[in-house]
Amino acid sequence: MRIISMEEGGNLGGIYQRFLTALGSLGSRLHFTCSPRLGFLNSCPTNLGTAIRASVHIRLPLLGSQGDLLEETASKYHLQVRGTSGEHSEAKDWVFDISNRRRLGLTEIEALQEMYDGVVEIIELERRLENES
Repeated sequence: MRIISMEEGGNLGGIYQRFLTALGSLGSRLHFTCSPRLGFLNSCPTNLGTAIRASVHIRLPLLGSQGDLLEETASKYHLQVRGTSGEHSEAKDWVFDISNRRRLGLTEIEALQEMYDGVVEIIELERRLENES
């Protein structure tokens, strides 16, 4: 099962609240298996822990053409960079899907904050490159 909450813009708080509402509604009818050590158990080992994958789609033509800088910045914040068609896909028109890589060993809020902080720095880098050109 995959629960998706999304909208255009940068209102992560609103998106997360809508996600929690949907999850609460489902959780009152379904049982989600949760281990004190591993978090939510599911069919994909990379999603152990919070099981939350928060992502943004963002156009980064300048930073994207300097792949190392984008990957280094993403790595600093434990982020994954990929194309918008899923894992192992290439970015089209310099639009990337940037998401939290870590799900185990931190809270949902910490995962979201880490993703948010990384995306803010990535946007600042793209703007800096725009101003230099």
